[in-house]
Amino acid sequence: MGDRPTVLLRDLTFPEGPRWHDGRLWFSDFYAHEVVAVDTAGRRETIVEVPGQPSGLGWTPDGRLLVVSMTDRRLLRLDPDGLVEVADLSELAAWHCNDMVVDGEGRAYIGNFGFNSHAGEEFRPADLIRVDPDGGAAIAATGLAFPNGTVITPDGGTLIVGETRGNCLTAWDRAPDGSLHDRRVWADLGGNFPDGICLDAEGAVWVADPRNRETIRVREGGEVLARISTGEMGSYACMLGGEHRRTLFICTCQQSGPGTAELRSGRIEFVEVEAPGAGWP
Repeated sequence: MGDRPTVLLRDLTFPEGPRWHDGRLWFSDFYAHEVVAVDTAGRRETIVEVPGQPSGLGWTPDGRLLVVSMTDRRLLRLDPDGLVEVADLSELAAWHCNDMVVDGEGRAYIGNFGFNSHAGEEFRPADLIRVDPDGGAAIAATGLAFPNGTVITPDGGTLIVGETRGNCLTAWDRAPDGSLHDRRVWADLGGNFPDGICLDAEGAVWVADPRNRETIRVREGGEVLARISTGEMGSYACMLGGEHRRTLFICTCQQSGPGTAELRSGRIEFVEVEAPGAGWP
């Protein structure tokens, strides 16, 4: 697949955490501290401002928005009266919280950086945190190399996480209570660095890779089925959506980290693909 994506939306500080919900693409614009929704015509709406910098998004079974607040390490919920705290994760997350997947029961799995790479700290593994619908939070899995994008298969039985600094996708069997078992490498990505990911109906995973500036489609075992270049832009996250869930939306930006906000180089780009989206998110 050699098609270059089309730009839907420009002038973002740093788009992340894209989700297709209720006919629009929702995403977090990190340094604008906004959760934004955009339709396929490019009409955007700011949904809510998150002072602690928003990242991963999801929804409760009754349709309320869940959002990760990164720098104060909290999971928030948007109620009619505004944002409320679901769980304080500061005792469980070693550094800023990041991406998240929410299942059909409202159970959330949230990754974190593990260490402050921008301050030159040495690498430390991070844990994956589970937050149950009642707000109870616990460690779901330990020792991950920067857990990032996360998906759950349509049957709810498998959870897959991209380990950015581990160059792999890692999977667990998932029990009815949300606990994770039988950790394994789902795909060794070699020289690719997984950031955001999404799952399609053929069981393949689309993987955004900011370092190699591409979005790749991978099947279990590591075979790369397709590569989509994002040119000079880093590919930070992806989501299948659109009317038939065959539109692959890609969050791109020139860089991440300090100095990114001032550039306002972030974009939402898209390309049509054959297999529709599946599972969560």
